Amino acid sequence: MEPIRLGTAALSDDALVDEFESCRLPASQFHHADHIRLAWILLGRMSEAEATDRIVAAIKRFAAHNGVSEKYHHTITLAWMRLVAAARQATPELGDFESFAAQHAELFDVKALRSFYSAERLGSLEAKAGWLKPDQCELP
Repeated sequence: MEPIRLGTAALSDDALVDEFESCRLPASQFHHADHIRLAWILLGRMSEAEATDRIVAAIKRFAAHNGVSEKYHHTITLAWMRLVAAARQATPELGDFESFAAQHAELFDVKALRSFYSAERLGSLEAKAGWLKPDQCELP
């Protein structure tokens, strides 16, 4: 697994949410670990359903703002939200992101969804456009 690249480490949680949702955050600063951090923040502030709706809207807006709307992948977004939500629920005592990240290193492996989805299913247009259940192993 690659080392965690957190382009937003210098930002507070509030600043990250604000900078991302307002599309002021440079795309070059937003890596996989930053997606996980944003999910962690939102899941700590609202229900899983509300956090999921909010991150979907924010990622779509951010991608459109940066001219890469085609990169948005609905199944991947929802699957990561499920994984982060399950990890948060399993370790509610971890009140800061650094502790959470240390305890849940598996979330920072961009290939982790391969345990749940075949490449064909996750690579399909249907998965990109809408939610598809895993075909390898159930998500938590």
